[in-house]
Amino acid sequence: MEIILAKSAGFCFGVKRAVNMAFKAAEDAEHICSLGPLIHSPQLVQRLEGEGIRVVDHVEEMTDETVIIRSHGITRGEEDQLEQRKLTIVDATCPFVKKAQQYAALLGSEGYAVVIVGEQEHPEVQGIISYAAGAENWVVADVAEARAIPARKKLGLVAQTTQAFDNFSEIVQALLENSKELRIFNTICDATAVRQQEARTIAGCVDVMFVIGGLNSANTTRLARICSEIQQNTHHIETASEIDPEWLISVKTIGLTAGASTPEWIIREVVERLQEFEK
Repeated sequence: MEIILAKSAGFCFGVKRAVNMAFKAAEDAEHICSLGPLIHSPQLVQRLEGEGIRVVDHVEEMTDETVIIRSHGITRGEEDQLEQRKLTIVDATCPFVKKAQQYAALLGSEGYAVVIVGEQEHPEVQGIISYAAGAENWVVADVAEARAIPARKKLGLVAQTTQAFDNFSEIVQALLENSKELRIFNTICDATAVRQQEARTIAGCVDVMFVIGGLNSANTTRLARICSEIQQNTHHIETASEIDPEWLISVKTIGLTAGASTPEWIIREVVERLQEFEK
């Protein structure tokens, strides 16, 4: 069997930065936690716990600890609470997420109603919304939801950094029909677009496609959805142990990609497991 691994598979810049910051902070701090999971990889979060970094869901639970802000960012209210408690803060928010937050704040301050393209309950989206506080705002996942927004004179648009560009572009067209002025900030990370295009290309030329990463990871789930639209024989897995040998019957070519939060060691274990079936 031939195994084709996407060049972009695995950690993106923002995730790699956050993980490095977390391990370094764990060396220097006696008591340390992250506000929410640092990244959406249960296996990596477990390793961080082994280094003493526990996951805390609410600021109220913290006392004298060093606090790592997750790569997805947190809300403006949570930031204020951390500062009020005078906790030591290690801000591992992805710089691209920071930029989306800043654009949302700018749009709100300049009188735009703010539209965020993304998933309502995702922590990154919740953080971006909080920066548009005071402004009328909506979160939309698709064109249908965008068309349901009431007509407004001034609309501003930003995106969850891991959104698909095609979806973002279609929403732009829908909003143009419903506003006098539409100000657009394309906050989709370049690495996301590259990763998605590679996945499309590989899925189109293999017999089976594996997408590796947390089931709670939005960008990995989106990769799996993109691949399954092209190659019906697509499987979203977290670890090598989930591979079913029956998936490989009569298979000659295997495609692999991985989400931006997937550690290299997990990708390597999947490759090694697949190679065992060749023997």
